[in-house]
Amino acid sequence: MNQQILRYFLNWRSLRTVVAVAGIAASDLAMTHAAPPTAEAALGLNPVQSDVSFQKATADEATKCVVADIREGTWTGWTVETADGIRLRRFVDTDGDKKVDLWCYYDQGIEVYRDIDADHNGKADQYRWLGTAGTRWGLDDNEDGKIERWRQISAEEVTAEVISSLATKDATRFDRLLATDAELQSIGVGEAMLKQLTNKTAAARAGFAELVKSQTAVSPTARWVQFAAPTPGIVAQGTDKSTIDIRVYENAVAMFEDGKESGQVLIGTIVQNGDAWRLVDLPQILSDDQSLAQATGTFFSANGSANSASMARSSMGAATQELVVSLEAIDRELANANKPEQKADLNAKRVDVVEKLIATTTDNNERDTWMRQLVDTVSVAVQNGSYPDGLVRLQKFSTELGSDEKLQSYVDYQIISTEYVKRQTPDADFAKVQEWYLDSLTKFVERFPNTSEAGQALLQLGLSKEFEEKETAALEYYARVAKSFPGTDSGEKAAGAVRRLQAEGRAIEFRGRTIKNEAFDLAKLVGKPVIIHYWATWCDACKQDMKLLRQLQAKYQSVGLTIVGVNVDASREMANEYLTANPAPWIHLYEDGGLESSGLAKQLGVQTLPMMLLVDPSGKVISNNIYAASLDTELARLAKEASPKKK
Repeated sequence: MNQQILRYFLNWRSLRTVVAVAGIAASDLAMTHAAPPTAEAALGLNPVQSDVSFQKATADEATKCVVADIREGTWTGWTVETADGIRLRRFVDTDGDKKVDLWCYYDQGIEVYRDIDADHNGKADQYRWLGTAGTRWGLDDNEDGKIERWRQISAEEVTAEVISSLATKDATRFDRLLATDAELQSIGVGEAMLKQLTNKTAAARAGFAELVKSQTAVSPTARWVQFAAPTPGIVAQGTDKSTIDIRVYENAVAMFEDGKESGQVLIGTIVQNGDAWRLVDLPQILSDDQSLAQATGTFFSANGSANSASMARSSMGAATQELVVSLEAIDRELANANKPEQKADLNAKRVDVVEKLIATTTDNNERDTWMRQLVDTVSVAVQNGSYPDGLVRLQKFSTELGSDEKLQSYVDYQIISTEYVKRQTPDADFAKVQEWYLDSLTKFVERFPNTSEAGQALLQLGLSKEFEEKETAALEYYARVAKSFPGTDSGEKAAGAVRRLQAEGRAIEFRGRTIKNEAFDLAKLVGKPVIIHYWATWCDACKQDMKLLRQLQAKYQSVGLTIVGVNVDASREMANEYLTANPAPWIHLYEDGGLESSGLAKQLGVQTLPMMLLVDPSGKVISNNIYAASLDTELARLAKEASPKKK
């Protein structure tokens, strides 16, 4: 569910010491000072990593900025904000030792980067790009300001790093992108494939130095523009003795520009390992589009025949590349735009360019991709307020699609979701907005009963009935989705919701793996009352519930109360970081996919937070969605029922 929509549903329901600039030392930000630092001093600090784009302030602007104390749970420190309330910096002591160990940098009020002192010795040892800046998370074991390895990095960012490595002739930067022998073993390939991959990465590591000596296409001024690749594939468990499913991009390409010139680099195979993607091959500089046809795959094709055909379909001609470069230029301007009218104008120009890309491509798959990107980006821009007229543009785009029902369904569903958020003005009548939304979803399902978006719409209608506590009606919607869309995320989540809503008075199966990757089975907790608590670090209500759960855990220790947390954050690291700072001493489960698509969310059809279930000592569900205020009463009853058995 769109996170902004989710928030409305919820409302309905209830220094680094080394860094110094112009003589400003990080000790100026020591927590032991009686007074906070001046805005000028705080804004004088820069990130450890040099390739960070963040909002800066002129000397005149800095004098008008405000430094304010913060207390966020166990975190203390300061924020620096502009006179009109836009956050620029945040400096935090996360462990109460009176020393800053988190330095956060913002762009237009959104955090885009942070330096982290994870071992609290006064020096940054981790660097994270966030928000609109990407997903990279680098580790610096020897704390010298240089990244040794990537804890998290997307496939797209891997290709961007390859271009930077070639441009700077930096073998170390390239080497940290390659899969290590240990990582290759951990992805679960069979012995023969492991040997092949090990040889390929060794050859790539050895061949990079010679490559940068001989190539001239990627000069020091070259800049990454675009990631291009066929759809990622899954090497299924059991293929050539692989032990787990493996996600792979074959024949990925990085497009770059250098002045008025542009080019392409064949990156080859990229394999997912946890939250990071890893290189396998030595890059190849491509002189023209025809070179792509020579590409061969590692996993999915014998002699590369299947992948070369797929890659040929994904190749881009000169006209398309020129438009992509124009698109990138607009995106750079958007990143630095401050005035609302400037953002609106740039967003309109961006749509113009994407529409030209749609018109020039002859490949149906590429055309569909550009269309969906247009819809997605305009939808986001409307919702964040940077393109007020975008909804009209989307509606016009919808009328021009023709007879493609699948794409029409996708576009129209996005329009409904976008307009729903746009209608949420401060003076809006929420009940009327909600009525409009549910009516629009109902009509949408009537128009497109068999599309995947219909399944999503029906899920929302079922959820609305849950909020109204009309479980029979909710069950009807969920059962319809489960029957009509089997095997899809919507279908699986609906089936889980049916299982949850029908669970009261019954024992349910609930299995998973803990955040430490240990097996968990609810059946093994028979004999104890159990609370299953779904939570995420972005859910404030969940955090409040966790405080209550700590109290209940102590109060009902005598009856063996067991709490099972189910984290649905986007990454395991987010949960681990929160639990380190805010201990919750009970079992916590985790699975990739978040609230949208993790198996743990699907098992019980959980779509919104907070969500708690209460299970009695016999293993039967007492409540399939219990409120925090009711827990103490129910647990007291269970304790009273259990007390005679102890005599």
